[in-house]
Amino acid sequence: MINEENIIELITEDKWMMNILKMAKLLDLPDWWICAGFVRSKIWDTLHNFKERTPIPDIDVIYFDPIKVDELMEKKLEQFLKTLMPNIPWSVKNEARMHIKSNMSPFSSSVDAISKFPETATALGVKLNENNNVILTAPYGIYDVVNLEVKPTPYFTKTKERVEIYEERISKKNWKSIWKNLKIYHIDISY
Repeated sequence: MINEENIIELITEDKWMMNILKMAKLLDLPDWWICAGFVRSKIWDTLHNFKERTPIPDIDVIYFDPIKVDELMEKKLEQFLKTLMPNIPWSVKNEARMHIKSNMSPFSSSVDAISKFPETATALGVKLNENNNVILTAPYGIYDVVNLEVKPTPYFTKTKERVEIYEERISKKNWKSIWKNLKIYHIDISY
């Protein structure tokens, strides 16, 4: 059984992931994390005994700055990261403004935003502390991700519209075509 320490060790031993974390840390952003597929895919690849890393569409760097909520700032930060590592598909987002795009109530922090991601297995983030040690956040724990279970976060079970978003993502992502051992949980939206 994989635990949080094992996940931190997997990331710490992965030179590629550590380089990405070090580049993101250079931005010196408040309440920053690299989240979602960056962490989840590493765990699922490991549990499927993949020798090669599964490509991920983007590296999600999030932060929380309620003072500077200009989208242009995010683009500048992405450009800076691209000058450091041009082959990485960087995506930088200030979670202090992302609730508007997602039609949600304002988030109180980056971890609050992560807790409102659609799937518990994706609601994960990592960053480096001042000593360059990996820190993991998992608002719903790691049980689902390490047991290869894809379930909606509580936020995405509250309304029919959110359930539909979750179900649409599951269909679009088609993760089971890559990670064969996943167990996908669907929600009855007939309520």
